[in-house]
Amino acid sequence: MARFLIYVSASRCTLYRSRWNGLQLLRQFAPKDPAALRECLDDRSGAIVQVVADLAGEDFHEDQIPFLRGAERRAVIERRLAQRYPGTQFAAALSLGQTGDERRSERLLLTSFNDSQPLLACLAEVERAGARVVSVHSTALLAPLLATRLGMTREPLFLMSTNQAGLRQSFIENGSLRLSRLASTNEGVTASLVRTETERMLKYLGTLRAQPKSAATRVLVLVPQAERTHLSRTLAAGAGLTFATLGLAEAARRIGLRRVPDGAGGEVLYLHLATRRAPKEQFLRGQNRRGYLVWRLQRSIIGAGLAGFLGCGAYAATAWLDQSLMRERIESGQRDVAAARDQLARVNARLPATQVSNEALKGSVLEFRRIAARNPSPELAFAHVSRALDQAPRIELDALAWNAEPDPTLEISGRVNAGGHADHRTIASELQRFSALLAADSNWR
Repeated sequence: MARFLIYVSASRCTLYRSRWNGLQLLRQFAPKDPAALRECLDDRSGAIVQVVADLAGEDFHEDQIPFLRGAERRAVIERRLAQRYPGTQFAAALSLGQTGDERRSERLLLTSFNDSQPLLACLAEVERAGARVVSVHSTALLAPLLATRLGMTREPLFLMSTNQAGLRQSFIENGSLRLSRLASTNEGVTASLVRTETERMLKYLGTLRAQPKSAATRVLVLVPQAERTHLSRTLAAGAGLTFATLGLAEAARRIGLRRVPDGAGGEVLYLHLATRRAPKEQFLRGQNRRGYLVWRLQRSIIGAGLAGFLGCGAYAATAWLDQSLMRERIESGQRDVAAARDQLARVNARLPATQVSNEALKGSVLEFRRIAARNPSPELAFAHVSRALDQAPRIELDALAWNAEPDPTLEISGRVNAGGHADHRTIASELQRFSALLAADSNWR
């Protein structure tokens, strides 16, 4: 989805398009002719628009509220903003941390625009074009983020940049904005202008009792590369101030902006940060953001529905694949059964044909069962002879012969081992004893 940025100043408004490699300049127009903006956005209905204002006459007021969280804190902040800036649509509150007293109050910096007519005109044309405004920031709100991306630490810092609207000066302390103002640069950015504006900022901070406490305060000036060399030579350190200059090209490289439009000033740095990591504190709030929030909720619902549809499609595809695999397995099993039937048919074809009825088969089975019942198994007879041999150790068995017909008969062949000095009486006694052992069971006589 296309993302556009509008830089709003008192003298000129500029429309940019955000791309992966930088910002693309689309059109410039006067604030009194906002219809030109609608012409650019007419064929881009539903586009996302971010607004960065660089207007003179911003108001900054430090206030304190009780230490609260959640909805109670938001309600108190909205009430303080309504009291400080009644009837305005654009106001923001920046947290400056907690106080060190026992009450643990939270310090806030309240800010708004004294003249918001250029902003109102641009937002009205954006709404008529069907685009959706995501956020409204000012260069002052983005200044602390720019200082952090440029590698500035939490020490007090005066950050100055030459924008289309003029010289933007922001005082940053502990990573938070304390004061910002816009000065005219009709005669160009000179060393005397930088020193004069810095002294004015220091005097105004003195009236607020917010002067930097460090011995040397850094002043970083962002200027085009062509002006940087001359300005760095003429700027000299003053009482408690250390001046440094940085070219726009180098600053753009440090914050990740790959392409800078021709003729652009330091405002492109703030615009790039607004597209990448915009702070959550902004001037658009409450009812003014409801349209965008509703649209984002609709998009989320559509996205969730699309994700559910894709999930169902993936599940259906998986089920269809499983069904296809199962169908292939069934067909393979059917082919195996058919092959087995064909093989069985070929085997049956080689066998001789016999016409046997079921009754004849039943009769044959019964006859075989009767034959098996009439012919006892020789295992019992062998067990009986084995027990008798155990009790007559001198009898040595040579052979056993089993005959089932006409009556079951077991013939035993063996000899008597009576030693070398045995007589016929001892042999006869052993035979009689073995015969008695065999005849002891009435079933085997």
